[in-house]
Amino acid sequence: MSEQETFQCIGCGATIQTENPDEIGYLPQSALNKGIEKGEFYCQRCFKLRHYNQLQDLDIDDDVFLNKLGEIANDDAFVVLVVDIFDVEGSLISGLHRFIGNQPFIIAANKFDLLPKVTRKSKVKDWIRQTVNRHGLYPEDIVLTYGTKRAGIYTLAEKIEEVISDRNVYIVGVTNVGKSTLINQLIGYYGGDKEVITTSNHPGTTLDLIQIPLTDAHAIIDTPGIIRRTQLAHHLSRSDNQKVLPSKPLKPKTFQLNEGQTIFLAGVGRVDLVQSEVEKTAMTFYVSTELYLHRTKTENADELYQKHVGEMLAPPSKDYVDEYPELVEQTFTLDPTQDISITGLGWLTVNAKVDIKVWLPKEISVSKRTAII
Repeated sequence: MSEQETFQCIGCGATIQTENPDEIGYLPQSALNKGIEKGEFYCQRCFKLRHYNQLQDLDIDDDVFLNKLGEIANDDAFVVLVVDIFDVEGSLISGLHRFIGNQPFIIAANKFDLLPKVTRKSKVKDWIRQTVNRHGLYPEDIVLTYGTKRAGIYTLAEKIEEVISDRNVYIVGVTNVGKSTLINQLIGYYGGDKEVITTSNHPGTTLDLIQIPLTDAHAIIDTPGIIRRTQLAHHLSRSDNQKVLPSKPLKPKTFQLNEGQTIFLAGVGRVDLVQSEVEKTAMTFYVSTELYLHRTKTENADELYQKHVGEMLAPPSKDYVDEYPELVEQTFTLDPTQDISITGLGWLTVNAKVDIKVWLPKEISVSKRTAII
């Protein structure tokens, strides 16, 4: 490939190169030649991810992703910050305004379709607004989008069409929020090829800026997913994440608990019922249908965890137990009008006023909010 000929992977945005298999954008020369004939280029990393669900790990400094995000401040831009409804605080980009300057922005709260159908949109929006305001972010609007259904794309498309004649629209977000899937839905909405951008449950898929032109002068621009090391997903294996991250509509799981009983959230955390105003407390969990919940006596919980984490209490899987952070307790008083939101997992609610202890890694956010159902 000569210096004058450069090609971009339409999956991750990386510049195609044929020299080093361990660096981004690698494609064997023979595959590049076929790509030139077809007029499209997927790097080897994206090809394996799309067809075999295999992700090649790359040693990429986090600053590379942040530097790409910093290019937004120099453009006439409209920013869409994509957050995961199940991980709002973990989805926020620290110091967002340092990267986007004073550009106007909205929030697209993704995966709303995975919440129970009785969930009230107004309560979800109020909770998200309060959460982002606490972190110094004041979006012009909050749009609820769907992780897997195009029906949720229409409102976002309307917002884009209001500004696209004057500005480029940048889609930004941390890894694992469904940003690339959302972009693919927009491409389909505007009549382009489906699934052009590489999508997966793996962090750090998009490696460069990808432009999807909508007018002669302006485009939707996908940016690399920013890696937040405090996300629960980064403490687990890829297969573990498939069990932890909700991918199907939630079905509530209710336990009738006595004081002094504990529910393990597989091995990633636990909830102790310390005190309740009723004899039997109904504690309902809204988490992934793949996440194993186990009841035991609180007095036995520590011993049970040490004995069974990585096996019965998995994830984390056995090979990741030593890498999983220590569980730290937080105490809450909760009543039936409130939820406990556990970032990256979901939430729980009760039918009576209770005192509980929630055990999770200290960097995982746990907060009390007005009940959204």
